[in-house]
Amino acid sequence: MDLKLTGKVAIVTGASRGIGRAIAQTLASEGVRLSLVARSQDQLEELARSLETDCLVQAVDLRSPGAAAAVVDATMKKFGAIDVLVNNAGATKRGDFFELTDADWEDGFALKFFGAMRLSRAAWKPLIASHGCIVNIIGIGGRTGNADFTIGGSVNAALGLLTKALADRGVKDGVRINAINPGFIKTERLETRLRSFAQEQNIPLADAETQMAKATGVRRFGEPSEVASAVAFFASPASGYCHGALLDLDGGQTRTL
Repeated sequence: MDLKLTGKVAIVTGASRGIGRAIAQTLASEGVRLSLVARSQDQLEELARSLETDCLVQAVDLRSPGAAAAVVDATMKKFGAIDVLVNNAGATKRGDFFELTDADWEDGFALKFFGAMRLSRAAWKPLIASHGCIVNIIGIGGRTGNADFTIGGSVNAALGLLTKALADRGVKDGVRINAINPGFIKTERLETRLRSFAQEQNIPLADAETQMAKATGVRRFGEPSEVASAVAFFASPASGYCHGALLDLDGGQTRTL
């Protein structure tokens, strides 16, 4: 299916690995030119070499207040337009609420929430000009509270609200904003959790994925490529009537309305 994305320009944050890398690969396969953003210069350059599209590598720390504007400026300088912004960067610390420090909370919001907010603000005018869109990669932790995921859940919930608020503004300005809430996706982060689960349950690592999926209430875990396909759909004209949507991509884990 031709998603009519050839020649478009997308900023993808957290692009060096996991879901972000899969998003970059999928958009590149659709002919999208890419501004790849993450903290790892080497990983971004390796990714850019592997993609058959024009890429701009930007190794920056989006926790820095000035980073978002710099990313947008560099992207505009190279490509002259921004059609898609994919806010994917950000990991938050898990743990006992009473053991998490103020610094842990500040760090969790600094990258995932403030990074996405600042990039959306900085890219807004170029997106108006291109009639473009924003896709936020959030997570189901913002839909259902969990005692061990207080930082991540709070950040995710805030990003969900920001998505709805920007969608409200986007109706006026002609910018579409949607979000995806991934469940458990097979990334390095999940592999770390699987090792911990195997140790806790005293089972072989090979059995941990099946048992952890069962304990979570799903048949299997997701693939990064499945999230990437949803991003490509939201970025394309095929989703032209999707606006302010929050897609739970979690294998049925979220059972609430």
